[in-house]
Amino acid sequence: MKRRDFLKSVSGLAAGAALPVVPSVISSAKADARSETLLIVSEGGPNNLDIHGVGTNVPGYEVSWNCYDRLISHEMKSGPGGVPYYDRDKFKGELADDMKISDMSVTFKLKKNAKFHDGTPVTAKDVKWSLDRAVTVGGFPTFQMSAGSLTKPEQFVVVDDGTVRVDFAKKDRLTIPDLAVIVPCVINSELVKKNASEKDPWGLEYTKQQTAGSGAYKVTKWTAGTEVVMERNEDWVGGPLPKIKRVIWRMVPQAGNRRALLERGDADISYELPFKDFQEMKANGKLNVVSLPFSNGIQYIGMNVTKPPFDNVKVRQAVAYALPYQKIMDAVMFGLANPMFGAAKDKPTEVAWPQPHKYNTDIEKAKALMAEAGLANGFETTISFDLNFAGVNEPLCVLVQESLAQLGIKTTINKVPGANWRTELNKKEMPLFTNVFSGWLDYPEYFFYWCYHGNNSVFNTMSYKSAEMDKFIDGARTAAATGDMATYDTDVKGFVDLAFADVPRIPLYQPFVNVAMQKNISGYQYWFHRRLDYRAMTKG
Repeated sequence: MKRRDFLKSVSGLAAGAALPVVPSVISSAKADARSETLLIVSEGGPNNLDIHGVGTNVPGYEVSWNCYDRLISHEMKSGPGGVPYYDRDKFKGELADDMKISDMSVTFKLKKNAKFHDGTPVTAKDVKWSLDRAVTVGGFPTFQMSAGSLTKPEQFVVVDDGTVRVDFAKKDRLTIPDLAVIVPCVINSELVKKNASEKDPWGLEYTKQQTAGSGAYKVTKWTAGTEVVMERNEDWVGGPLPKIKRVIWRMVPQAGNRRALLERGDADISYELPFKDFQEMKANGKLNVVSLPFSNGIQYIGMNVTKPPFDNVKVRQAVAYALPYQKIMDAVMFGLANPMFGAAKDKPTEVAWPQPHKYNTDIEKAKALMAEAGLANGFETTISFDLNFAGVNEPLCVLVQESLAQLGIKTTINKVPGANWRTELNKKEMPLFTNVFSGWLDYPEYFFYWCYHGNNSVFNTMSYKSAEMDKFIDGARTAAATGDMATYDTDVKGFVDLAFADVPRIPLYQPFVNVAMQKNISGYQYWFHRRLDYRAMTKG
């Protein structure tokens, strides 16, 4: 399609700032070898290129995954519908050539020919510095490392230039898997140290703006909110050299424009479209649409239990009975989610997560609970959401607003820019909100460690603290490490039951990852982080 024809064809679409610049990107991609260039369009983009950065958002994970290596990664297996799916229990080397696990440590031999993007060899000193950084910078990355009992720089030992040892603080079945998530990436330590300062000893400002890794791709251009361009690292040794040489990732805020680009063949892949669009595109068969449930993930309504009246469990239970669950499933998700509500009253709690709770829409019961709480006339509050995922979050919040109004709860919708969302979560000031959390490690105790433990991580968005809950979570982690499955089962059921009784957050559904792509795109893989892995993708 010629440039003028493209502009003419979209003149009837919803107008948006992204439209005038999209064709120029498409033209440059076509001028380049299109068979080796992947053009992605999405609603939002990264706010930081460093997974260790302050407030790095979910799109930032995608950059880190593709531009940095870790010591190990996961093998793949066949998942639902035959889609390649990461194998939770099987690992392979990425920067590591060999991994030897002993009783209280694991030793990695590095690949001898591994280099950073600037040609500097990757050494054990870089690995140690990177892991030291992850457990020291604080916030999300440090809490993530602690999920695998990786908490102190002393645990990371340089044996020689090509060998590093990780000492276990205690037996924990999450330690090895935690080394394969996005956070323990290996960074070019000498390069970053040259760009660090006394106020910024870990060089976070430098790595916010550019990548300093050894991964399969490197960022060559980033315009925040508009575009990310990545080029293949021709010297990558972490796996087979990718077929895609260049990735152009364009932010196109309007969903209608993203769909039009896909259906006209001017973009290769998109996600974050309205679920109605995905269902329609599935039905017309012109594009490949992959839909898979988030592993260990839910979308929920959260209530900050330190903010009255949400410190009152009866108010929280009233909200749980007032939510329009089925309307959300039908009008927002169009069936592309697994419901996490309305379990039968006599259904026993399972040793599993996620699983449905027993609340369902019951306005009369909700009103009675509000009266018991002394709030029969309701109250005023705000409900907040992440604008990066407005296609789902906005209609969902409108439905919740309408339903809570029946209890006299008057809500003002607060739309938080995606670049600021993680920062706002960290503040723990929002009284009522919707969010998604998907545990990278697919274990119930991992999810609850992040979201319900009194350590109060960024994802314990409700500021919920309960000594009884902590005892269940810690007990399950200890029991899993020692193989005491009877105690493990009891503790998992205990923390699930308590979460549903205290209900600081209300699960709505288990979302699906929906990705639409051209028929000539292959190699899509589902990963725990739910973002695209360009390394295995090809264009026919």
